[in-house]
Amino acid sequence: QSTWGALLHCRYGYSQTVISQLLIFKMNVETFPESQTLTFLDADEGDLLGADTQGTDYDFTDFTIPSQTQSQLGNFSQSLTQDVVVGKGTSPAPRSESGNAVSGVEGQLAELNFEEDEDEGYYYTKDLPAHACRYCGIHDPASIIHCNSCKKWFCNSRGNTSGSHIVNHIVRAKHKELTLHKDGPLGETVLECYNCGCKNVFVLGFIPAKADSVVVLLCRIPCAAQASTKDHTWDQTKWKPLIDDRCLLNWLVKIPSDQDQMRARQISADKINKLEELWKDNPDALLEDLEKPGVDVDIQPVLLRYEDAYQYQNTFGPLVKLEADYDKKLKESQTQDKISVRWDVGLNKKRIAYFALPQTDEGMKLMPGDELRLQYCGELHKAWKGVGHITKVPNNFGDEFGLELRSNVGTPPDTVTGNYQVEFVWKSTSFDRMQSAMKTFAVDETAVSNYIYHKMLGHEIEEQTIKTSLPKRFSAPGLPELNHSQVYAVKSVLTRPLSLIQGPPGTGKTVT
Repeated sequence: QSTWGALLHCRYGYSQTVISQLLIFKMNVETFPESQTLTFLDADEGDLLGADTQGTDYDFTDFTIPSQTQSQLGNFSQSLTQDVVVGKGTSPAPRSESGNAVSGVEGQLAELNFEEDEDEGYYYTKDLPAHACRYCGIHDPASIIHCNSCKKWFCNSRGNTSGSHIVNHIVRAKHKELTLHKDGPLGETVLECYNCGCKNVFVLGFIPAKADSVVVLLCRIPCAAQASTKDHTWDQTKWKPLIDDRCLLNWLVKIPSDQDQMRARQISADKINKLEELWKDNPDALLEDLEKPGVDVDIQPVLLRYEDAYQYQNTFGPLVKLEADYDKKLKESQTQDKISVRWDVGLNKKRIAYFALPQTDEGMKLMPGDELRLQYCGELHKAWKGVGHITKVPNNFGDEFGLELRSNVGTPPDTVTGNYQVEFVWKSTSFDRMQSAMKTFAVDETAVSNYIYHKMLGHEIEEQTIKTSLPKRFSAPGLPELNHSQVYAVKSVLTRPLSLIQGPPGTGKTVT
């Protein structure tokens, strides 16, 4: 017995109580009468049992497979209770300290509630002040500046872009007037020319005065170039622009540190472009609005080579639609109010309205043939509107536009000349032709020649030359003589199946 006890204690680590119980069990087995042997029945003698334990009546289907966690907990609990043996006439042993510890741990785990933070790493804009940069959220008064046109704040940091956020904004939005923050080092200051009051930041610069710590803001032309100014202590040769390397000067608007820029919201140039476009329709839109369905539409990039005409159409079709939508929005927004009209009658007996439009940076760009809608908004005549097309544009003889009306019905008399409204009538004709041409190019193999087809798709193809007799002199009645570059362009067009004539304004493309 001592040998069995030592073996159980050394190998299994059983306690003395458990060893005593095991030894008593072993002695009872050894003293069991040998005459009482076990009897095994063969399978064909199963009827002696009085029941078929393999029958369907004994099928047990109401069971579940324990999960992996339950299995591990069961095995762990079983390993903890292996040293407790309950004999006949004995009571269960008390739980060990390990069992109590396990119960405590299980209880604590059950009380734990794990919640996933859905907004982990998200930049909370609701906690930012009103003067925070609308791009990245930086709100240091020394590093931000106010756009007077859209009433938004922007910082002077580059972030992930090539220029500072304020320069990115004023370039894309075509805004020009800025104001410093009241809590900044220079106080609430409107950036304007000291001499003429010009507020266009793109032409503003500074000249250090001879007095210490004093600078003078002057516009490039004409104030900085004038020989005589209000103060002769300025040296015009030291004039420098306020924008340098696509950023405002650091002494004017502080450039945030690298650490501040890393903590700020990261925004790419692509998102800046999309946000600026969104602001045209919704000035109060946030960066989070770009994530809404239908706002951010991915456009396929333009390639140098296309597999077929269908890929070509699928790439350029959405681009043409975007351009059409932008052109429509731009034209329809160019409405001019309080226009004075001078009435006349043309040779075809149709009424012609002559009017001048105010000179603005975003004014109407009208050409002969464009349609306009003229509407009377005064009280001297009943409400009226009419549609016509432009027959005259401003030239050296006058600044008036001429609008020939389609119908003379209900037009105000010649004495009613004020309180008119002019708005653009947008037409999709040119864009519809582009879409139709690309569709024909994709579905009709005979729409273009084989050479033009592969050339447009960017495929490698042997150059072709058209044999034709060229005239000795290139001229046309009523047109000026062509120069050397124009003559070369005409010769190239006549001898090649596909040509492109391009050049800056005033180089003679129209005459060519």
